[in-house]
Amino acid sequence: MQIQSMNDEQRKAIALEYFKRMDRGDNVLDLFDEHAEVYFPKWGIARGREQIATLFGDLMGIIAEIAHDVTYANVVQQGDTVVVEAASRGKLKNGVSWRADTSHAGRWCDVFEIRDFRIQRCFIYLDPDYAGADTERYPWLRHAPDDRY
Repeated sequence: MQIQSMNDEQRKAIALEYFKRMDRGDNVLDLFDEHAEVYFPKWGIARGREQIATLFGDLMGIIAEIAHDVTYANVVQQGDTVVVEAASRGKLKNGVSWRADTSHAGRWCDVFEIRDFRIQRCFIYLDPDYAGADTERYPWLRHAPDDRY
């Protein structure tokens, strides 16, 4: 095992490369350590590249297209931790679109741990109900005014 030192800019570059690859539909798995963990709401924690591939496969099973707007992202770094808060837009395979500032969906925050030029941990915090269809449990979604977003 080889341990490689990294600086903050290198860690940030890997985190942003993750979003670029996701948006292009490119392989992101090689950015992860073989023992990495990824958390996604309502999916749980994927441990190791095989489970991470399953998680992303499940996610892309419902998403037709996605774009992460990291141009004005809030990036906070401390040691190996990189936190990225930003917005997204996209379209589900059922045709429903979402966009931050026009619906409840699209705002997210990812917390990365990056060491040895690999993502060791990525915990994703967002509402996975991109379509706002969970109105049975959250009735306010039925009548949400546009100025709330």
